[in-house]
Parts: sequence; C-alpha cells; structure tokens
Amino acid sequence: MPAASSFPKYARRRLPNALTRAWLTLLMLSVASALLTVLPIPPAVLAGGILILALAKCRVILARYLDLANSPAWLRGFTMVTTGFAIIIFALYLI
Repeated sequence: MPAASSFPKYARRRLPNALTRAWLTLLMLSVASALLTVLPIPPAVLAGGILILALAKCRVILARYLDLANSPAWLRGFTMVTTGFAIIIFALYLI
C-alpha cells in the first residue's frame, strides 16, 4: 500500500466536477471543429462532420448545463429533435 503524502494538497487527487468536464469537452469539440475545416476533404463531408460535432456539443450542453442527465426521457427527446433538425439542415445543404 503506498504511503500517504505528508502534504495535504497532494494526498488525494480529485477529478474535476461535472461542469468542468463538460466545459473541457466543449473546448475539445470546438478545437476538433476548427481542425476539421483545415483538412482537404470534400465540402459535403466537412459539413457532415461539423454537424456531428455540433450535435455532440448540443448533447453535452443539454446533459450537463441544463441538467437533463438526471431526466433521461427529456434528454432523449431533445436529442431526437436536434438530430432531426440537423438532418433537415444537412439535406437542405446537399440540395
């Protein structure tokens, strides 16, 4: 068994709380969106990738910031609506 540190600050590492993790996730998804625009890929694939990343960010915001993680039915409903909206937007883009 490892010995405990004599410094209380380093005795136990805590994970960041849910809002901090959500913020870091949103930051990473935003960086991924920005990096996706630099890649030499067809515009339709680029638009689809950006929409998928936007849906992931929307889900994080709904689950953590609006606290719908505690209400799975509402989270699922909002996810279905935003996914349908993204599909309509992508279909209109392709036309």
